[in-house]
Order: sequence, then structure tokens, then C-alpha cells
Amino acid sequence: MPKLTSPSYIQRDFLNTWAKSPFLLGALIVAMTLLAYLPATHCGYIWDDDVYVTENELLSAPDGLERIWFSLDSPSQYFPLVYTTFRTEYALWGLNPAGYHWVNILLHAANSLLVWRLLVRLKVPGAWLAGMIFALHPVQVESVAWITERKNVLMLLFFLLSLLAWTDFIEDHAKRHWKIYALALVCHALALFSKTTACTLPFALLLILWLRRKPVDLRRLLQVAPFFALSIGMGLLTIWWERYHQGTHGKFFALGLAERLIVASHAVWFYAGKLLWPVKLSFSYPLWTLHPWNPLAYGWLLALLALCWAIYCAREDVGRSAEVAALYFVTTLGPILGFIMLYTFRYSYVADHYQYAACIGPIALVSAGLATAAQSLKRIRIPIHAGTAIILLALGLQTWRQCHVYLNGETIWRDTLTLAKNPASFMAHFNLANHLMRQGKYTESLGHYNRAVEIDPAFQGARCNRADNLIFLGKKEEGIADYTAAVKLDPDNALAHYSFAEALRKMNRTDEAIPHFHQAVKIDPHYTLAQKHLGDALVSRGRFAEAIPAYEEIARQLPKAPQSHLLLAQTLSATGKNDGALREYRVALHLDPNSPETLTKVAWQLATSPDPHLRSGTEAVQLAEHACDLTSRKNAEPLSTLAAAYAAAGRFSDAVAANLDAQEIARSSGQKELYAALQKQMESYQAGHALGAE
Repeated sequence: MPKLTSPSYIQRDFLNTWAKSPFLLGALIVAMTLLAYLPATHCGYIWDDDVYVTENELLSAPDGLERIWFSLDSPSQYFPLVYTTFRTEYALWGLNPAGYHWVNILLHAANSLLVWRLLVRLKVPGAWLAGMIFALHPVQVESVAWITERKNVLMLLFFLLSLLAWTDFIEDHAKRHWKIYALALVCHALALFSKTTACTLPFALLLILWLRRKPVDLRRLLQVAPFFALSIGMGLLTIWWERYHQGTHGKFFALGLAERLIVASHAVWFYAGKLLWPVKLSFSYPLWTLHPWNPLAYGWLLALLALCWAIYCAREDVGRSAEVAALYFVTTLGPILGFIMLYTFRYSYVADHYQYAACIGPIALVSAGLATAAQSLKRIRIPIHAGTAIILLALGLQTWRQCHVYLNGETIWRDTLTLAKNPASFMAHFNLANHLMRQGKYTESLGHYNRAVEIDPAFQGARCNRADNLIFLGKKEEGIADYTAAVKLDPDNALAHYSFAEALRKMNRTDEAIPHFHQAVKIDPHYTLAQKHLGDALVSRGRFAEAIPAYEEIARQLPKAPQSHLLLAQTLSATGKNDGALREYRVALHLDPNSPETLTKVAWQLATSPDPHLRSGTEAVQLAEHACDLTSRKNAEPLSTLAAAYAAAGRFSDAVAANLDAQEIARSSGQKELYAALQKQMESYQAGHALGAE
């Protein structure tokens, strides 16, 4: 027997202490997660991160939080908790992507810890190993390194917390019994507010009952019923949202039952395969061609049924663990297997991030098998442990490498288009072309646009962007031809008409652009940018009266935006509707009382209106003086307005002095038209006349 102070005894004692310490084991999971995902902290924004973060006005608008939770303004599905976290982060570190990536990584680390602790509570062997595999598996990179997938990591956090609370609830008989149940229900709601795929949680609750050999009787079903109610409600909302706000309708999304069965069965095997052998991971996988008339297409389904039968037959030897793992895997994947169509199925039926929560089942099963083998086969315990360590190291290294793919838009799309992955992805060619065009690499980007159109001639977006590219390269007629083809392909697409109109307007073909602006807002009256540019185009052609409805619609849609009321006020004033103009000017001033531009315009209206009932020299002076103070009397326009206000108030000597100051600034700054107008206005002030009062 070795002495207590011998090195071998100390070493064994240290290892035993480490293995039995939850704190140390948890620290190791977190440390390995942070190390594996360290490259992701240097990544930027990719694909739709602009929609979710960089160009999402809900993150900065004063009423953004209210609109996140209680409006249809969300740029994607109803993910209010996700947008709330983004809004909080925007207030803390603005648009620095590192902060958003760190939060995703920390959430993933927390989820890995929760996977471990949940499996411990369920008495599943190899629980810690499962948590570590979940943390390091490269299939998770898409959920962690892609900022938009905050919805995935945040959803799973509350999903697992709900399962933990439920596990305590069915085992606990103390006074806090129902408090734990309430906690589980609240966490389920928060998971649904993060991502609707949490709607599968009630099935997981039933599986836990079955795994723990608890009776699934009427009492338990009534306890699970509120979870089902929340899931069904959010699920119906999401289906409606996807169909009427994301556009998941039409011929492409009208798959028959046979086709959906083919997609679903193939997807189950695809996800299991990527878990067992995570190579050739791609941001976008090839879109499968479906042949429901071909008997071979049902091979995936037959293989799946055969596996189910094998698991059922083996239940006496392996217990319920294999059944529970398989059922959890399939039911958690359920919402994204193809029975419910998603907009992203336009590009691929599968994606790595779809199985972020579902993969816990197979991972737990494999980990339990390894742990059980190590325990029962003592002679090969060391090789099993060594092999497991090698697997963890390989997974961590692969995750490290995969994180570099998400560095920016160019790296992600070039990686997708490699020959071993998805070189025929029209979406990847399109997005890479967009990235290159933003960098001014028009010739290279044109090649990728051409390839995208070649792969999918009906891809209207590629034609529109290629048209812009061609125009930048000086091939204007070819660009116009692409736009013409795009609107013919999809005549009810507001974006296509708007883009066509914008291109025409920039080419000084405004009269040709106006009908397309009109068509864009006819298709989508809530298309605010199209409404504004329609109004601007009409104003530029002197068609002020026709522009009023467009600006009125903007003011209705953005009632708290001062600029929307200013645009309408200026147009109303140009058509002689001075009372309406003054009303809109006052609304703008109320919304932004310290805006020199708004103060100046309201003061000018009060000082120069031909309607004596609308004129108020005294108020005009107050507003104009405030505008001059805000600009330190160094801006000619507020000073010229102050001169007009003084004249309206009968203070002509002050009007002359203010006008001279304005003339000097206009002359020295090269504002020739304003300088000439000021000289003419001076004649009125010297003659004792106020502007507009004759």
C-alpha cells in the first residue's frame, strides 16, 4: 500500500477530487467552450444580421420596446425576447459585433451546463460527457457564431430551465411544489418568446415522465395541458406570420404529403449523420430534388421505420433510454422537418442550427453508452477514456476551424460555394455578389450574379441586383432590361418596382420612375421608403398636389417621426394649403422642440403666411431667435427667418440688421440664390413691409 504522501496517491486523490467536484467539472465545460469559440469573437455580421441588428430600427427607436412586443413591426417572426436582448446590447455597446458574439457564446456555455445538470437529475449515465460534447460539437457553430441565431441559444436556455423545473416538480412534494411548476411554465413562455420551435417542449415533459417511470395519467395530462396551450397558440401565430408576412405560399411551398414525408425522413437521417460524422458542414446545403413517383425516394422513410422497429425490439435490453432519445430527437425536429413550410426552405430543407436543441437526445444516448461501457468493461476502461478524450479534442478543433468560416459575408459564402459543399447555391452566389458589389468589385460580382440567374432564372432578386451592377459598369440598357424582366417575372413584387424606379430616378429618368413608385406603394401601402421616394419624385417634377397623399401616408405610418410631418407640411405649403401646413409644422415642432430646421420652418410660416389668421409675428420671433441661438447665429437661413419674423412683428430696424447678418453669411459661404433672395427681401424691410403681407 502506498504511503499517503506518495506522488501516485496524491495524483489519484487530485483526479478523484476533480471528477467529483461539480464546480470544477462545470468550470471545465465553460473553459473549453470559450476556448473553442474564441475565433467567433472576432467575427462580424453576416447575411440577415442587418435585418436583426444593424438596420433594425426597433433597437434604437424611442418606442422600439413597445413595438417589439405589441406590433407587427418585427423584421422576421415574432421573437420579442430576442429583439429585447439586442436592444439592451445596442444601448450598451452599439453595433460592435464582438459584444453580440460574446453573449451568444456565454449562452451556449450556459446551455451546455444545463444539459449536463438536466441529465444528472434524470440519472442518465455520462451526463457530464454529454454536456461537453454538446458544448464542443461543430454542428453548433451555426447557432453560436451567427448573431441572428440568438433566438436558438436563448430559446434553449429557457427550454432547459423549464425541463429542469419540471423534473423537480414531478419529484418534489414540499410546499414549493407549485412554485416550481409555475417556474417551468414561465420558462416555457420565455422560450416561445425566443423561438417558436420551443413548442415541442410539452412532448419532452411527457418523455421525462415516461423515462422516470411516472404514470402519465389524467392528473399529469392536465398539468401538461397549459404547456400545450401556449405552444399551440404561438405555433398558430407563427404559421400565420410565415404565410402572410414571410411569403411562404405559392407553388414552391405547396408540397404534397408524399413529398413532405420524403423531406422529413431524409432530414432525420441527415441530422443524425452530421452528429456522428461532422464533416463538410455548410451554411447552406444543396436543395434536394424530390421525386415522389420514384420508389427509391422512400428509402429514407423505410430505413427510419426499420430503425424504430429495432429500437422497440431492443427495449428489454437497453431500457427506455434509446426510445426516449429517438423520440426526443424526432419530436424536437418536428417543426422544421418539412410538414410546416418555412421561407428558408426556398434555399435548403436542412440547416445545422435546426438541430441545436434536438441533438441533445442522440448525444445523451451515445454518452450514456460510452459511460456504461467504461463502467462495465473495466479492462478497456482506459482505452475508452482515451478515445473519448481524442473525440472531444477533435470536436473542439473542428469547432475552432468552423468559427473562422463565419468571419464575414465573403468568407461564409465562399466556403458555401466550395466544390465539396454547395457550388450550385444560387443564394450563396447572390449574397457573395452583393458583398463584392458593396466593396466596389463590380466585375467580379457580376459573374456571381450571372451564375445566380443561370441557376435560377426566376430569381427576381438576382436580376434586380444584377441590373444595378450593370448600371454601375455603364451598361445601362442591359440593366434596364434586367429590371424589366424582373417586374415581368413578379409583377406583384413591391421591392422590384421600387428598385426599378430608384434606378430610373438616379439616371434622371424620373418621369419613367414615377409609375413604378406608384405600383410599389399600390402593392404595399406600408412601404414607407417607396412612399417617400414617390413623393420626392413628384415634388422634383413640380407635381406637389400629387405628392401629398404619399407624404400623408408616411405621416400616418410614422406619427412620431418629425421629418414625416415636415415633408407633408412643406408640400401642403407649396400647394397653398397653409392652415394644414402650419398644423403639420406644429406637430413636428412638438415632437422635436429643439430642431433648428423645424423652428425655422414654423417661424417662416408664421411670419410670411398670406392668411392674416395664421400670421403671428410675436411667436415667429420667439421661435426664430431660439433657432438662431441653437446655431450660434452662424447659419443664414435661421437669420433670414428671424428678419422676416421681426418684420411681421413691425420691428423693421431689427429686420434690416438680421437680414444684413444673413447676407454676409450667405455671401461668404457661396449661397448665391439665398443671397439674391435676401437682397430682394431687404427692399421690403427698408420700405416698411412684411413678407407676404402685401
